[in-house]
Amino acid sequence: MSISEVIRIHGRLRPDKDAIVERGRRISFRSLDRRLDGFCAAMAMLGIGRGDAVAVALGDTSEHLIALLGLARLGAVIVPIDHRWNMAEQRSVAKSFGARRILIEPQRPEAQPPWIRVEPAWFREHDRAYFDPEIGPDTPLVLSLSSGTTGAPKGPCASHRQYENRFMVYWLNLGFSSYERYVSATPLYFGGGRGFAWAILFAGATVFLYPPPFEPGDLVAFVRDNDATAMFLVPTLARRILDLDLDGLAFPGMRCLISSGSALFADERRAIKARLTPNLYEMYSSSEGGAVSVLAPADLDTHPDSVGRPCFRVQVEVVDENHCPVPRGETGRLRYRSPASPTSYFGGEVNAEAFRDGWYYPGDLAAITDDGFVYLRGRAKDMIIRGGVNIYPGDIELVLMRSGKIKEVVVVGIPSRELGEEVAAFVVAAAATDEAELAAACKAQLASYKVPKHFVFLAELPRNNGGKVIKAELAGMLSDAPPIGSR
Repeated sequence: MSISEVIRIHGRLRPDKDAIVERGRRISFRSLDRRLDGFCAAMAMLGIGRGDAVAVALGDTSEHLIALLGLARLGAVIVPIDHRWNMAEQRSVAKSFGARRILIEPQRPEAQPPWIRVEPAWFREHDRAYFDPEIGPDTPLVLSLSSGTTGAPKGPCASHRQYENRFMVYWLNLGFSSYERYVSATPLYFGGGRGFAWAILFAGATVFLYPPPFEPGDLVAFVRDNDATAMFLVPTLARRILDLDLDGLAFPGMRCLISSGSALFADERRAIKARLTPNLYEMYSSSEGGAVSVLAPADLDTHPDSVGRPCFRVQVEVVDENHCPVPRGETGRLRYRSPASPTSYFGGEVNAEAFRDGWYYPGDLAAITDDGFVYLRGRAKDMIIRGGVNIYPGDIELVLMRSGKIKEVVVVGIPSRELGEEVAAFVVAAAATDEAELAAACKAQLASYKVPKHFVFLAELPRNNGGKVIKAELAGMLSDAPPIGSR
């Protein structure tokens, strides 16, 4: 069964319930089901059917959600593409995965193949149900890009069954139900934005679309006005809401606020619980392999620096360079496997760096304690090797955040003629401080070789559209110029 066939069931059993609410427009489950059939009919007229790869480069609208679910019903393979990419980026990704079409917004000027403008008529209700009996649980559904938009991007392809298993994690570990009122405030192109919205609709609950860009205060008002019970925010957005002058809790009725995409620091988690909602769930996951672990509200105080325990049916190990498990508490490469995780790249390619013996390696360094909590130590590729000694950036970042003077910090390795690499800390200060004070804090809690040689103070960290820090840009600052110094 296609995951969108569940929408057909909802269309019969809860026909008048809101499925999608967008700028005052309400689409019921009955209407959503019929619109999916209309979209499938339009795609069939274009010669697109089961097994065809189709790139989706649409804005964060109900049409985007309908297109995704419609392609699922059609049995096509979805290739997510950011509508903000330029033509060269879009063409590169589409070509790499054999996408026959790139669906773009009606107002976009590009209309030559492989680009094709979507038309309003594609999203109208249709009276004839579209059904393909050949589509089953193991039919490929959606690709996850693993390496950006340059070179030859790769990505695993998750099936309908694997996505349904991801939904099960959201239901059991986050408590999603058919009564949820979920605010979609992150781009649908990103794995979390797409996956959480799908899971809500699959459960028969309501998605309220409120896509960026928006002012943080406006988002707070929208959540309150619509009695939202659940929402996913990347840490960058959560930090912007924390900067507001709030009167009481920002989200007093929120049952589940999910943070994912990058890690929050312990003091940020405490601030979110105190000022936004006590019901904060931090999920560690990857677009390629799905959820890994969840730090639940009850564990935020007792394990403030952890990313939680493994999710339902997720096996997690930390291994050495020979892929052998290391003792509890020691740092190594994290790997995991679950019924939601693909086992190879699209097309069957197995890269030993990412897939091995049924395990997926997301590229993170981690440690697991005796009580089963996972602690991230940074990216394997970001590990700093100074004079032959391994240094984990996460250890240094944690100490600097504990100083109480830092709002954000990223530690990276800088090329060094003498030692191979040196340690550099890029800091967004929260209070008056200087290089000497931060270095002293590090010396008090870290080995001398871990103390950053460079401290660079910035007004903000450079980020991509998903809110993740662009570390190559930071490293370039010191490659081209001497340290900025203290302020």
